[in-house]
This record gives sequence, C-alpha cells and structure tokens, in this order.
Amino acid sequence: MADPRVALYALPGIPDVQAGDALVPLILAALHRAALALQDGDVIVVTQKIVSKAEGRAIPLRDVTPSPRARELAATTGKDPRLVEVILRGSRGVIRQRGPVLIMETRHGWICANAGVDRSNVGQPDAEIALPLPADPDVSARDLRAGLHSATGADVAVIISDTHGRPWREGTVNVALGVAGMLPIADLRGQPDMFGEPLRVTTVARADELAAAAGLIAGQAAEGLPVVLIRGAAYPRGEGRATDMQRMPEHDLFR
Repeated sequence: MADPRVALYALPGIPDVQAGDALVPLILAALHRAALALQDGDVIVVTQKIVSKAEGRAIPLRDVTPSPRARELAATTGKDPRLVEVILRGSRGVIRQRGPVLIMETRHGWICANAGVDRSNVGQPDAEIALPLPADPDVSARDLRAGLHSATGADVAVIISDTHGRPWREGTVNVALGVAGMLPIADLRGQPDMFGEPLRVTTVARADELAAAAGLIAGQAAEGLPVVLIRGAAYPRGEGRATDMQRMPEHDLFR
C-alpha cells in the first residue's frame, strides 16, 4: 500500500524578486536553508507573482496611456483607466462585468478577474506598478524544471500557481497556471471504485489540487513564502500543459 501521507514545506528566505533574477538559484538556496534536498517525484509550486517579477512583466502605470475602451470600462468599474488598459492588453475579451467586477479571458485562455493583473505584494508602493501574468506559464514551469534537474538530477514536477475566484463559490483558491513534468489531469476513467464498478466520467484536476494544497502554507498576504515543496503526492507523470485543463467554449454551458 502506498504511503498515505503528503508533506508540505514552505521554503524560507526567498527575497523580494526583481526583474532578471534567476529563480533556480533562489529556490536551491531556500532548499539548503530548510535542510531539504530534492527527490524524484517532488513537486515545486511557485507563485506566478515571483515568476512575473523575474521575467520583467511589471508595468509602471505612469507609462501607460489608456485607450478609449479602457476609459469606458474604467468609468463603469471605477478602476484606474491605466490599470484597465493593462488588463485589456493581456486579454482576449470581457466575459462579464458588473459594478467593479471585471472578469476577463486572458490571452492564455484563463477566465479570471482582471486578467490576473495584480497590484498587491508587487513592491514599490509609491510607483503604482501593475503585474500581469507570465507570458506563458507552461514555458516558465518547463524552464524552472529543467534548471532544477540540471542542478540536482532530481526528476520533479513544477507548478506555477495563482489565486482565482470561483463563479459559484465564495472565496479564492490557488490553481495551476503552468505545469511541467506532469499531466495536469488524472484520468481515472475505467478504474474500479471501492465496490468494483468502473469509473465512467471521473477526471481529476490534480495540478489544481496540488496548487491549492501549497496555498495552505504559502498564504495570500504578508507571509512571504512564494515557493512550496510537496513530497509524497501522487500525480500522473508526463509532459502536459496547464492549458489542457481549460474547458473549450463549445463545452461551456454558462458562457
């Protein structure tokens, strides 16, 4: 019988990441501080915020000129028109808008508030910085995984996570925006249930489950713990993409 335990370790001492910083050495140094060494099968969950920062995605709002569409949405939502312009640049379009709520489809295909553009925990509070999502979180995850493997030899999975709301439930939860070294969905169809009956429709968003688990100790506010090691979790190996979890519009009953 497989060991039924999963261990979570928030890696300490990750500094305030700046544009151009290499994340792999920062993660390795944090592992050393925690007296941990990567093992085959480990999962490293990294918040998208430090990935976006390292990739130079931060945008000073002083450099943004709002378009007419941005000004129109800003008047409706009460948001800064420069921020709305950044949101529009990272979006395929508006899915829903009511009052200050602006639900967008990002250029990656994710449905989320403000296209994932954030202004919390970005640093430089007087500079008015907006931080979009990484350009391609799956590529970011693959690069991190390759760097960690080159440095340690360990075969690990990497997840780039972000905090999203849910349309039918209150509260936010961490989800996977990018993955490497794993398939994001565990397909259990055909496997027997506890009474021997085959499962017919069960597919599990394993990458989202792992991202949510990491959120338990990474936190959402001032914790300063953007990297979490998960050990002992079962997940399907392979080279998938987080975008494999996106529901196609033709299968979406609510859009």
